[in-house]
Amino acid sequence: MSFDFSSRTSDTSDDTSRVTPPDGLVGLSDVRYSSSRRKLLDLINRLHATGVQADMDLPLIAVIGSQSAGKSSLIESISGIKLPRASGTCTRCPTECRLSSSDAPWQCIVSLRFTTDERGQALGQARNEQFGDVITDKSQVEERIRRAQRAILNPSTSSAHFLAGPDEDPAVGEVRFSNNCISLQISGSGVADLSFCDLPGMIASGSDKEVIENLVVSYIDRPSCIILVTVACEYDWENQRGFDLAQKYDPDGKRTIEGITWEEARASEREYFSFTSPWSTLDYTYQRQLGTGNLTERLSSILSALISRRLPELQEELEKLIQGTEEGLRQLSKAPSQDVFTEIIHLLGDFSQDLATCLEGTPDRDGLLQQIRPHQAVFKKSIRSTAPDFRATSAPVLTSSGFAKALYGKKTSGDSDDEGGAMVFLANEEDKSTMKLSDQRPIHIDEVMKRATQAVTRELPDHYPFLVANEYITSIIGKWKLPADKLYEAVYQSILHHVKALTKKHFEKFAQGGLHARINAIVADYMKKCGEETRDRISWLLNLEKRPRTLNDHYYTDYRDKFLAHYKGCRHASTHESLIRSLNAYDSGALTGSGGIISSSRKSPVPDFADSTAKVLSGLQEINISAKATDLPKLLPSDPYEPALHIMATVRAYFQVAYKRFVDNVPNAIDYELVLSLARDRGLETALLQGLGITGPDGFARCKEFLQEPPNVVARREELHKRWERLDSARRELMEMWM
Repeated sequence: MSFDFSSRTSDTSDDTSRVTPPDGLVGLSDVRYSSSRRKLLDLINRLHATGVQADMDLPLIAVIGSQSAGKSSLIESISGIKLPRASGTCTRCPTECRLSSSDAPWQCIVSLRFTTDERGQALGQARNEQFGDVITDKSQVEERIRRAQRAILNPSTSSAHFLAGPDEDPAVGEVRFSNNCISLQISGSGVADLSFCDLPGMIASGSDKEVIENLVVSYIDRPSCIILVTVACEYDWENQRGFDLAQKYDPDGKRTIEGITWEEARASEREYFSFTSPWSTLDYTYQRQLGTGNLTERLSSILSALISRRLPELQEELEKLIQGTEEGLRQLSKAPSQDVFTEIIHLLGDFSQDLATCLEGTPDRDGLLQQIRPHQAVFKKSIRSTAPDFRATSAPVLTSSGFAKALYGKKTSGDSDDEGGAMVFLANEEDKSTMKLSDQRPIHIDEVMKRATQAVTRELPDHYPFLVANEYITSIIGKWKLPADKLYEAVYQSILHHVKALTKKHFEKFAQGGLHARINAIVADYMKKCGEETRDRISWLLNLEKRPRTLNDHYYTDYRDKFLAHYKGCRHASTHESLIRSLNAYDSGALTGSGGIISSSRKSPVPDFADSTAKVLSGLQEINISAKATDLPKLLPSDPYEPALHIMATVRAYFQVAYKRFVDNVPNAIDYELVLSLARDRGLETALLQGLGITGPDGFARCKEFLQEPPNVVARREELHKRWERLDSARRELMEMWM
């Protein structure tokens, strides 16, 4: 016998107005509603069969209650079958009852639904197994359910063993409780249209108390779960644990129905409520809340109304879940192929292609060549800074008064004759930022002359050995190794940084199997080999420069003449300062005819200098001598330091030729031998194939080991795939609903 005290479901019962007439609920056999109700219940049953309830909130009736609360009796009254009985806890897994009215003979199909495997890990789509043949005799149901529960509690043993074996519990079970469930599909005439899930009865104490309650809570904490709390009439029902949990997870009582059971009146409940006072004298409205039939009818109406209301929401929730799951799969790296050898070949090919693109150059701001270029600029400036700082004046000496005085001329420094002074002929061919970068000590003309004089052996008078110029050149070249080594190291580190980034991009997800580390080791060895060849090439270039030589005669001669004129001009600047300045101004266009030049020192004009200079140059042209104004200082009287001036001009001119080719040759050698060599002739790709050892007899095993993924990635992908399978199966069920 049951009493339906459903005042706590006032909000839910209001929703049933969409499927019931205003004057009350309609009987389960009403043809106007039974068809649509059956369709909704069948849909939700099929959705539960997919296991999608693990991902979304499906409408459900959960029957809960304490042990000895009459829960089994109530379910037997609703379903018309007999459940297993035993002392202590009998139900140890959820039991789903799917009841449907049918004109066909009565039958019951018992199935096992596994949503987790023997390790407790979630399956993808739920696995449904029919447990035995269709039952047509109600007396066989109790034993079949008992055997089915043994199969659920021992998932690693074949269910056929428990179906055909002795009807007794094993000495030791694998698990005491399970989330996997038994499904009873009962149909026949007189059977109600209803679906519900019977959960294990709760206990007041003991080791299983928390396990059972956690199982119950996993159902009733969902907003679409209708909670049917069974309370024995003989007990203080407000102190029973089922009622406490219902209040905790449904504090407003909007989805809770209390079913009060009375074992003594069960057998003849209809006669009892009809003829026994005070039940027989109750108003018709309250009498409709008495008896199992009324309770079943109300539960069916409430559940179908809830399903009807939730159906559009379920469709929307399902699509969002599918989109989220697919996005999660996209964010994960692609799972390794079953053809592991081909997979690694493709990985190496993609890596090599990306590397070749990187080495060839990309327009990205942080590309490899963009990072190398600043180091090349530093290298160029460093080489340029080794230019000899020749001074056409004598080294200053200390006088008795303590002041520095030049042996020849008035200047004590190279203010106008150093690298940043009057070398205007370099302005159009060199970056201004490099023209004043000489960090060498000044080399004065008297020092050069002294060294030349000391080197004379058997030469004729006024002849000096080339050895002097060669020593200066060799000294300069000796300073080029350090900048070249620094450039090499900077480029090497830049390449290493980019290559590591690429190996991380392509192989990091395979770190678990050692592929990433192995690739890094092979690449490092190959780069080391290329680096050694590059260092050898740089040393070779340095050795070439140690012997002064050039076939660029015109370039060298032009520079030598310009530097000689420059040094001569600086040499005579003290005695012919005005002349030198005026000639330089004339050549640069600052001095025009019939005018003068304003001297920076005297602030006074030089009258008719331009006209006079023009006449001299014109006269030289008349005798077929082509000259510029800055060449005229060559006509000044000879200087005893003339040989030193020639040595200075020779060394400085050769430096100009040599440094310009060197600042091209070294970066080009590094680019060819180190940068481009990583992708040339598929050398690195071949080294990777050989180093991985995947082409030998153990190649397949090595490939399989290399392609291992981190366990967390594998687990996450498997989880998402399983979820997608459940969701997709549920989507197909919903689509069939509207077909």
